Amino acid sequence: EKDLVLSVAKRLRQALESTGHYRVQLTRESDVFIPLRERVAMARSARADLFLSLHADSNDARSIRGASVYTLSEDGSDREAAKLAEKENMSDVIAGVDLSGENSPVASILIDLAQRDTMNRSVHLAETLLASLPKATAVRPNPPHRAAGFAVLKAPDVPAVLVELGYLTNGADEAEMTTDSWRIRVAEALRAAIDSHFTAEVRGAISQP
Repeated sequence: EKDLVLSVAKRLRQALESTGHYRVQLTRESDVFIPLRERVAMARSARADLFLSLHADSNDARSIRGASVYTLSEDGSDREAAKLAEKENMSDVIAGVDLSGENSPVASILIDLAQRDTMNRSVHLAETLLASLPKATAVRPNPPHRAAGFAVLKAPDVPAVLVELGYLTNGADEAEMTTDSWRIRVAEALRAAIDSHFTAEVRGAISQP
């Protein structure tokens, strides 16, 4: 998995940067492990406009195959907002806005509102990705868009999705994932979806803060 997703990520970076419209930062360039919270911190420090976490799944049921996309669940959002609001120093929690002078209920509400807007934008990105990925690879049905409380999805001000590119435990998926042609197709499908997502944001089709 670690080699597969880094390979796709580097191809995606090249595809995005070749358009001249993007600055792409990877959380890693080599075979190192970056703690989950540190990945989120890197995205927030870079003031990222979106965060894409790439993975390859596994399952005891080897017949299961196909890509899926995760966004933050409501429960995950509520817990994270509460945790952030409990911190003594609320400075720079949301896009540089200093909340240190706010009382806990106000800070909690502001964080929750910001995160809900971020979640809406994340859902739009997920739907756009799932419209593009079938052109490059199999997509898991029932349903391909899922919600979970993954740590990498919990930045309150950075739209984020986690993409499971397929199942390494499925023979057909694994065979495709080992090929350069599949990785190039998937990277291009991801690039096209990201382009579509930002085009929609520019046109005001997605809720903004």
